[in-house]
This record gives sequence, C-alpha cells and structure tokens, in this order.
Amino acid sequence: MLRFTPFMTEAFSFKDGDIDQLLIDVVNGNQAKVIGWIKGEQGAWGFLAGQAVISVRGHVGRDLANAERRLVWSRMWSLLEQVKARIVSGL
Repeated sequence: MLRFTPFMTEAFSFKDGDIDQLLIDVVNGNQAKVIGWIKGEQGAWGFLAGQAVISVRGHVGRDLANAERRLVWSRMWSLLEQVKARIVSGL
C-alpha cells in the first residue's frame, strides 16, 4: 500500500487520509501518464497535477485556494516520486 508523509495540511478542511486516497486513485487511474512522467514525457506532469486538483476539488465541493492547489501539487509530486522509486528499485 502506498503511503507518504503528510505535511502542511492545515489549509484543508478534511483528513490527510482523504487526500492520500484521492491522489492514489489519480495515480491508479492514470498509469500510462505516470509512466510518461517517469520517462519525462512532456505534458505528463501537467495532466497528473490537473487531475489531482480536479479530484480534490470534487471531493470538497468547491474551488481550491492557491495555497491548497500548491499543496495538492506538492503532495502529488511526492507520491509520484515514491511510485518512481518503487518501480526503479523493482518492488
């Protein structure tokens, strides 16, 4: 199971686990783009970052503030780095 260290969650009105699961769902639902991101394909990060924001925005039922969007992007990047490390190490 994927887990990553939560940080700076005070901007959100819901639990870390909610954010974690939403981002994991984005990764699982867009595996081809994740592989593209790992390979450095242009546009892959923007697509995944956008999907993460859309997912969280849908969950909270409102637009995200700038700080919230940045937090989602940061956490998504962290999760992707963990996925990449697992793939590279052969796990």
